[in-house]
Amino acid sequence: MSTINVLGLVLLVLMLIVGGRQGWLSFLSLLVNFGLFFLALILVDFHVPPLAVTLGLSVCILAVTIFMGTNDLEVARAAFFAAFVIFICLLSLVLVVEHFAQVPGFANEDSGELEGMSVLIGINYAKVATMVTLLSVLGAIAEAAMAIATGVFAMMRSDATQSITSLLNGGFTIGQQIIGTTLNTLFFGFFGGLLALLVWFVGLDYSLGTIINNRIFVAELITVLISFIGVVLTVPSATLLCVYHFHKHLDKHEEKQ
Repeated sequence: MSTINVLGLVLLVLMLIVGGRQGWLSFLSLLVNFGLFFLALILVDFHVPPLAVTLGLSVCILAVTIFMGTNDLEVARAAFFAAFVIFICLLSLVLVVEHFAQVPGFANEDSGELEGMSVLIGINYAKVATMVTLLSVLGAIAEAAMAIATGVFAMMRSDATQSITSLLNGGFTIGQQIIGTTLNTLFFGFFGGLLALLVWFVGLDYSLGTIINNRIFVAELITVLISFIGVVLTVPSATLLCVYHFHKHLDKHEEKQ
């Protein structure tokens, strides 16, 4: 049994022990999302437009991640719509950033592995870079939307007479707490993933200017910054959507009575 299989089995056992049925559903959603990513690779390889693949795949990934991550349908619905709205906003931002950054394709550091191979495979690397960036931010957006939606709905259900201002303040307070931890998670994930490359840069006496303008470094940094922007935008959008949804549902309930 390979190391990956052992680690996957340990993860499954721990999720079942700690999360029970919900832990199993979360693990299953991970497998489904992995299958969706593999499907995306196949579609792009068959020259399906990467942006079209990204839009369809992102909706599926958000739905699987959020709706299989909780038993509360109202929370999942609010979190999904909030995450989807932010994803559409980030789509426009990523298209602009990738156009001006000019970091798609392979860097000079990849020349050794690519020697003797053709990179003329008929695929637009700029669109692939946009696809990679957008798919990379989905997890951070979904996590933030779920945290905000769960907290705001818990507040509203504990006291349905709370004012809109009180609920909004509570939602923003929850958002402020998760923003700090999310920033640190993204930051250390970024430097952890590039640590070997950075050590190589230092060993080859790369200057600071060369490092911060390196194509690999810039591409990863853009992904982290856009992920964090998405998380920050998710806080107000998810809070407003949850408050609106709850009060709309409350008004309908009062009219029936």
